[in-house]
Amino acid sequence: MSCGVLAIAEQVNGVFRKVTYEALSEGRVIADGLGCSLSVAVLGSGIKSNSESLGKYGAERILVADDAVLEEYMTDTYTNVIAGIVAKEKPCVIILGASSRGRDLAARLSARLDAPLAMDCIAVRLDAGNVVVTRPMYGGKILAEIMLEGEPRIIAIRPNSMKIAESQKTGTVEDIALDKGSTDLKFIEKKLDTGKVELTEADVVVSGGRGMGGPDYSVIEKLAGIFGGAVGASRSAVDEGWRPHADQVGQTGKVVSPNLYIACGISGAIQHLAGMSSSKVIVAINKDPEAPIFAKADYGIVGDLFEIVPLITEEIKKVKGL
Repeated sequence: MSCGVLAIAEQVNGVFRKVTYEALSEGRVIADGLGCSLSVAVLGSGIKSNSESLGKYGAERILVADDAVLEEYMTDTYTNVIAGIVAKEKPCVIILGASSRGRDLAARLSARLDAPLAMDCIAVRLDAGNVVVTRPMYGGKILAEIMLEGEPRIIAIRPNSMKIAESQKTGTVEDIALDKGSTDLKFIEKKLDTGKVELTEADVVVSGGRGMGGPDYSVIEKLAGIFGGAVGASRSAVDEGWRPHADQVGQTGKVVSPNLYIACGISGAIQHLAGMSSSKVIVAINKDPEAPIFAKADYGIVGDLFEIVPLITEEIKKVKGL
């Protein structure tokens, strides 16, 4: 029986995403439980020098595919390269982040390798050598435990759901031969919102809904800024054109799991709850005391968000000494 755990790193412009360290830390736990090694695949251009740092999160081998063709994420090329690594290394478990890129890549790898895939996992455990994952289903109404059969088992973990732990192990960086294969895709351009905290990676998310009454989100932007967090939005706010789709939290938007989620003027439709229900602490601010969001919130404040949020902002400033 083949063994070994392979984590797949995700980086943007040479900077590793937080979910990479989560995948490595959880991969280390799985590898220890199975009594096998942990390797990490790093794809990109000019990223070899940055890759050594991944060793302190438990990877014994850091497999680097460094090539100009990998500078930008392209599904076909990345799938071809990683499939080649899998064919050579024969891991029994593959773990990566369920980010927008990770979801795309995990699904493609599952189809290419004819391998079982569990998406959006929030917990992983071993049961007599079997990998059992926990993931939300039916819009977050239930948590399902799923046992993956077959190899390699692909686990895509929800960002901000796993603990990051450093290890005493020292990783060895290895260059690997590329099998870039062929692709009909062509990279055209990339546009990034510089200076913004990535929604799915933020420790604090402050979201506004229909209760914002318009596109002026400055009141919650200030609160998010004090926390060093990100600004989100409900689907209704995005449909109104008040915020870009990239800020949408929910079933048809992004799934977030921050340590603190503050919902401002959001009623709490099931579609929105599906995108933030696994947040560690949820605070709801709404004029309507019957709003469904209060049933999910750890703390609820009934009132006008335009009065309450500035007060919270000022108190946080005092605590932080700003």
